[in-house]
Amino acid sequence: MATLFILSLQPIWAENATFKVDPEAGNNAFSAVFDAALGERIMAVTSGIDCTVTVDEGKLDDSAKCLVPLKAIKVDNDDTKTEHFQQWATNKKSEPEKCKFDLDVPGVKLPSALAEKKPLSFTADGTFTICGRKRDDGGAEHLSGTVISLPSAPGEPRVLRIRARVEHFDRERYGISPKHTAGWLARVQQLATVVATDGTIDVNIFATDTADEQAKK
Repeated sequence: MATLFILSLQPIWAENATFKVDPEAGNNAFSAVFDAALGERIMAVTSGIDCTVTVDEGKLDDSAKCLVPLKAIKVDNDDTKTEHFQQWATNKKSEPEKCKFDLDVPGVKLPSALAEKKPLSFTADGTFTICGRKRDDGGAEHLSGTVISLPSAPGEPRVLRIRARVEHFDRERYGISPKHTAGWLARVQQLATVVATDGTIDVNIFATDTADEQAKK
C-alpha cells in the first residue's frame, strides 16, 4: 500500500526513471491485519495494487504513489465481513466502487546505490487518503522496508521488488469504524470490541521500468 526507488550496477540509468506496478499481475500483495485482544483477528487482502515509482538516480531521491480500490479488498475471504468493511470505509456515504486507498510517499533517501540481488533497507513517511479522508490530524504514517533490484536477462526490463510495512495503523483516525457509519448494524457493532483499531499493513510489490518496457516493444 508501499513504495520506492533505486540504482543498480548497470552502467547508465536515466536520471529520472519511472517504474510501474501492474494491478492485474497477481504477484503483488497488500494485507492489513487487525487483531483484537478480546475480539476478532481479521485480515484484509488484495493483489490489486497500482503504483508509480519515480527514481532520481543521481540523488538517490525517490517517490511513490499507490492506490488500492476498496472493491478489490477481501476480508477473511468472507462476503459479509467484506461488505461490513466497505460500509465502515465509506461510512455509507458513498458507493464502494468510488472509494480508493491512496498512499503518497513524497521522498525517500536510499543509503547507497542498489546492486542486483542486494536488498537495501529504507524508512519513510507516507500520507494515506481513504475514501477522500486523510488522518484526523493531517499527519503521515511511518513506513519501513526493503528494496531490491532483481536480476534480469539482457533485453528484459528491470524490476524492483519493494516490501514495506506500516505498524500501529489506527483505522479510527481515518473514520473507518461503525462509530462513523450510519445504520442499526453499526450501532450494534459499537457495543462490543469487534475488531481492533490498531493494525499492521504489509505491502509486497514488483515494479517494472517503463522505459525498458517501451524499448522492448
